[in-house]
Amino acid sequence: MSPNATLPTINWTEDGAERSALWHSEAGLPPPKRVVVADDQMAADTAYRLASEGTALLWRGDFQNARQLLQAMARRVDRKPQRKTREGAKAKAPAGQASLTEAFHKHRLAQSQRARTLGMLLLPFEAGHVVPLRRAPDVHEACEQVHGPAEAPYVASMRELLGLIGAYEWRKKGVEIPVLGERIHPWYGVFSPVRGEYIELVAKEALPSTALAFDIGTGTGVLAALLAQRGVKRVVGTDQDARALGCARENIARLGLDGQVEIIEADMFPAGRAPLIVCNPPWVPARPSSPIEHAVFDPESRMLHAFLNGLAAHLEPGGQGWLILSDFAEHLGLRSREALLGWIDAAGLKVLGRSDIRPRHPKSTDAEDPLFAARKAEVTSLWRLAAK
Repeated sequence: MSPNATLPTINWTEDGAERSALWHSEAGLPPPKRVVVADDQMAADTAYRLASEGTALLWRGDFQNARQLLQAMARRVDRKPQRKTREGAKAKAPAGQASLTEAFHKHRLAQSQRARTLGMLLLPFEAGHVVPLRRAPDVHEACEQVHGPAEAPYVASMRELLGLIGAYEWRKKGVEIPVLGERIHPWYGVFSPVRGEYIELVAKEALPSTALAFDIGTGTGVLAALLAQRGVKRVVGTDQDARALGCARENIARLGLDGQVEIIEADMFPAGRAPLIVCNPPWVPARPSSPIEHAVFDPESRMLHAFLNGLAAHLEPGGQGWLILSDFAEHLGLRSREALLGWIDAAGLKVLGRSDIRPRHPKSTDAEDPLFAARKAEVTSLWRLAAK
């Protein structure tokens, strides 16, 4: 939280006096207009009702009790009506594409409403990211890694703080990448390579050249590191997100690959041409509900279009572009295979080949997931593209 950052103010009444503090929201949400002070005496049903109605709860009780209250509120949000068939089994929605598209939009709406409701439990912070509550943990380092220094008191949601703490632990521990034989340490808001299938595709595909490669939208730098480890003499990774750039540079340095990999700030392509250009854009063409979702959702397939439309001009003669893309959006009815092939053709590109892999993440086998039919059918592909 830069001291020069312009943050809005949240206002409330406490002990008969008007109070205010800076408001911080990583999701970019405005400060709640209705705020009541809450403590250990507040019942979960009351907290849930107020939060559902748009009233924020500024917590003054025990920190661990606030965590338990948030869990209780989450259980109330997640209650699902148990629709039964005449035989007593749970009714299942049809798995047609139209119903999956509708299920996706309903799922996104439910996620948004859930985040908004649970985001109404607020915590006070003193300067230095100190939470002045009983049994509050030391969150200074976790918060400072994301926000920078805090020179003034502020208010933020407890749900957001728990996300920062979780991200801090992931950043310390790292994610094991078997084909790399190393750990990658993701930063908050940078897509974590927990799904290793797409990395395996890049690890197994035959390299068209080992002279130079571009990694477009490098994120954590995992693919740039893998290409360097596979023997590519020079790799240029690009991104325009400040956290991704810092994260990739830190990972590349930790792996001792600074001599081979350069991470630069760029909107898509760096200057020049390369015999290999790799891109793993966000897979779902939908609008992100917060800034940290930009790594997952690509509104109107903007990044995908930008990669395809700029690829031919940046490939060396005989070079290849590797597009890593899941067909999850196709199963949801958000993009068709015909549309994708049409975009490739219109960009002056041709398909040389494609390698596929099935997902292995837990949701792909979770029949209770509302999008299970699409997840079960999902295939992740590495498309090898070339200029016509």
